[in-house]
Amino acid sequence: MPETRTYLELSEEGDGAHKYYEVVVDGVDVTVTYGRIGAKGQTGTVTHATPEKAAADAKKKVAAKLRKGYEAAVQGVRQPRAITRREIVSRPTTARNSAPVLWRYRTGSSAFGIFVDSERVLVGNQRGDVWFLDHTGVVTGRYQLPNGVKCIVADDSWIYAGCDNGNVYDVGGKAPRVAYEITDNIDIYWLDIHDGVLGVSDSNGGCTTIDHEDESLWAAATNGTGAWMVRCDENAIFHGHSAGVQAFAAGDGKELWRTKTRGGVLFGWQEKDDVYAGTSGNKVHRIAKSDGTIRTTYDCDASVFSCATAENGKYVFAGDSSSTVYCFAEDGKRLWKLGTTCGSAYSMQYHDERLYIVTTDGSLACIDVSEAAIEAAQVGTVPQVRDVKAATIEAVVPTTEVATTTEAGTGVVVECVDQGGGRLRVHVVTAGYESGWNVQFPKNVRVAGARYVVDSVHPADRGGFYRVRGEIRRLV
Repeated sequence: MPETRTYLELSEEGDGAHKYYEVVVDGVDVTVTYGRIGAKGQTGTVTHATPEKAAADAKKKVAAKLRKGYEAAVQGVRQPRAITRREIVSRPTTARNSAPVLWRYRTGSSAFGIFVDSERVLVGNQRGDVWFLDHTGVVTGRYQLPNGVKCIVADDSWIYAGCDNGNVYDVGGKAPRVAYEITDNIDIYWLDIHDGVLGVSDSNGGCTTIDHEDESLWAAATNGTGAWMVRCDENAIFHGHSAGVQAFAAGDGKELWRTKTRGGVLFGWQEKDDVYAGTSGNKVHRIAKSDGTIRTTYDCDASVFSCATAENGKYVFAGDSSSTVYCFAEDGKRLWKLGTTCGSAYSMQYHDERLYIVTTDGSLACIDVSEAAIEAAQVGTVPQVRDVKAATIEAVVPTTEVATTTEAGTGVVVECVDQGGGRLRVHVVTAGYESGWNVQFPKNVRVAGARYVVDSVHPADRGGFYRVRGEIRRLV
């Protein structure tokens, strides 16, 4: 039976959807590729028992897309829409002395995403590279995502990378998998996640929340634009844009408070009781989560691209547009100002007396911010920067492939169920779990009626669904 190919597009006016969907039937194999028009997209293949079953599955998939407004198209005729990237010029530092940079890794492209825990450091850049390093700067792994990485965020022990193509990848396993697919009509600026609920801030100043099944919970328009800040906790979503910071109730999106800032918000951080907003007005504002009161303001000498805190706000760090990092005491007193030696910090994170920054020139730098190191740096004594050599590590790319197994062993068995209308949901089959709860599970590996084995599942803190940990294998 000859190969058949069906190519569809859905392109709406203005900021609407702009994506494609292609189905190829080759014998018993059905291969689906989808994504934003002009992008490489995601691909997955399902093998059926007979060519007839493969053809029927493809027909069903195409019909479902046509019902949603997709139309037959010729690939390459319709041009891709531009993706917003943060293009900001970094100026030289005005600081007299340099920060005590211990080591530096040059990724080759401007970097926004950073994540640090007790075991590792992750950096993501605009080429889509996600590099894994240890705390001494040794490169231990590399992922290659299809589009530039906007940010890397953690949700308990799950780690996600948000990309320009609107996909959010789980980067905590052996290979990256798509965890969330954000609708094309949202031009993402920043992401955060708490207990499976994704918060998205966008170019129009809007705020959207998305649940574990990729379904929008609520969306809120604001009186600002260019929303570079979103932070989530169990109670609220904290959203920063050109007009200031707003808080919305996590459950229904009701506005709780709004606070005007000195300049537009360019970055956000949070601790248990406060959020921190870095602004184009050369300020970092510490704002009470409870009512939006500005508790403390930290004064920098240029626009603040990033900020972070240490020890529940005991110290506040900031990175400005002039390749400079600052440290403040909790009460707002400036303790020091030092040059980064590697561009302006787009994002930063503190861990164990080290400040990790990712910069406009694509560097990941580890700065010693212990009291002794900073005292020495203030009089011009800094260690020689160790440049980490570029690693020759083969990149691991996103996958929709699922290994097979004939036995569940000690794993947990889950089943994919077709609930109609194209809604495939996954439930736990193994005894001892809530069979009615959904399982957060990669959409592009779901096959109706299939059973899978996962290493373990864990209930979300708020209940109602499970989250998968470990590898996924199809039970055959």
